[in-house]
Amino acid sequence: MRGAKSAKWVAMAGVVALAATACGGGNGDSGNGSSKAAVDPVGIFSYANGEPQNPLQPANTMESYGSVVIRALFTGLVDYDAKGDIVYMNADSVEPDAANKVWTVKLKKGWKFHNGEEVTAKSYVDAWNWAANVANNQVNSSWFSDIKGYADVHPEKGKAKADTMSGLKVVDDQTFTIELSSGIPYFAYKLAYPVFSPLPSGFFKDPTGYGEKPVGNGPYKFKSWDHKKSIQVVKNDDYQGSNKAKNGGIDFKAYTSPDGAYKDLVSNNVDSMPAFPTSALPNYKQDLGDRAIELDYAAINTINPAFYTKQWKNVDPKVIQGLSMAIDRDTIIKTVFYGTREAATGWVAKGVKGYKAGACGEFCEYNPEKAKQLIKEGGGVPGNKISIQYNADQPHKDWVVAVCNSIKQATGVDCVGDAKTDFQADLAVRDAKQVKSMYRSGWVLDYPFNGNFLRDLYGTGVAGNKGGFSDPEFDKLAKQADAAKTVDESAALYQKAEEQLKNSFPGIPLWYQRTISGHSSNVKNVEFDQAGDPIFTNVEVLKK
Repeated sequence: MRGAKSAKWVAMAGVVALAATACGGGNGDSGNGSSKAAVDPVGIFSYANGEPQNPLQPANTMESYGSVVIRALFTGLVDYDAKGDIVYMNADSVEPDAANKVWTVKLKKGWKFHNGEEVTAKSYVDAWNWAANVANNQVNSSWFSDIKGYADVHPEKGKAKADTMSGLKVVDDQTFTIELSSGIPYFAYKLAYPVFSPLPSGFFKDPTGYGEKPVGNGPYKFKSWDHKKSIQVVKNDDYQGSNKAKNGGIDFKAYTSPDGAYKDLVSNNVDSMPAFPTSALPNYKQDLGDRAIELDYAAINTINPAFYTKQWKNVDPKVIQGLSMAIDRDTIIKTVFYGTREAATGWVAKGVKGYKAGACGEFCEYNPEKAKQLIKEGGGVPGNKISIQYNADQPHKDWVVAVCNSIKQATGVDCVGDAKTDFQADLAVRDAKQVKSMYRSGWVLDYPFNGNFLRDLYGTGVAGNKGGFSDPEFDKLAKQADAAKTVDESAALYQKAEEQLKNSFPGIPLWYQRTISGHSSNVKNVEFDQAGDPIFTNVEVLKK
């Protein structure tokens, strides 16, 4: 999320694949650096990042700063190619039974962790059981809730009744089975999320230590973590995957301001960054020339109420619908983002299986009169004032101010921003359920399927549902979608679940994201994926 910016994959088959290349250029390298300079195979690529919220454990990372590092260090069972088809990575095959309930995973031989230990079926089963256990307090533990026996290791209250999920069985070193509580046709796609990574045996003896110095099985190996300054990883020469690094490593530099990162990018002091500050949007093409990058990716921004607060606990959805209609999205996109966003019409990001425009209906259209009417019919905004929490280390202030001004002018409801120092502080407040009123939410696909933006965000009690939203009718429809026989049928049923959300309104859809970034002249072949992150392994560093 980015949300939980948290994912790195391209769209599935059957939807439009989004190009992951830089715009501009004309030098034979898609605008990505000089074709005349020699490549330094051990050169280090620097990336403007931030301080991860939690230790670097795959099941304990839900935000963007940690996710990009985890993905460099770990490789899971599957990934996706540019057409959106599943690509087997550490898995040789992942096959369901006729009911999509029991999945058999066979691993490729020869894969090893960075410490030389062999990656086996037990490496996966032990990792998943540990991550699911309530005692280990992993933020992504609910991702294992589909597996039979999850409730025994992670009860809603109290201690675990078992140490392992009954649905996981090791058959031999290269084979294990996953039995789900009920069939899910798209379960293989979910396995691309890093929470399903394997872990070496030493991790379980010292999870804290391994969180500071992780040992993975991915294309890069951990080198160092200087907190709030830099995380460095180096190329794994023994990596068995198809996506071998074409550079010597990555320096994830921790910035506290996107403006500072942008200045460093323009002056070639950092090689790339996730997104530009709004102050750079008018002139970034002039500043960077063919080093500028602009493309779509599967992410959406919303404003979500904290339903656990007194203000929103039993509010009539009409009030939230009214606030949504008070936001002039098109004008804000034009004046704040210089046309680099697209107004959202529902809760699912574009470019994923099952995306369908218009689920929000009229409630995502600017209509001040109707906005006031709905708020009045719903009993008014408690206290006639809202605040929008956001992290100040990324370019959110300008649009939050613009949204608040739009709401105030349209309805008379007072609205202010509630800035937190950085993303880490912002997430800590959300996790502690201490949001005062509403909060900014940005979600990037974890796997390219509409259910990821629905069930995984708005299902009752799921990890991504930070606002405490609950709609029994939505939960019912999501369950029906999961019980479908095929992926296409499931996506269609999730569309019906999304339509239900306009009645209960879990959050206010704002706009779909675009990657607006660039790269330094020190590198070439900088490409971004549909999750808005560089494809690190493809980057080539030029000799100086």
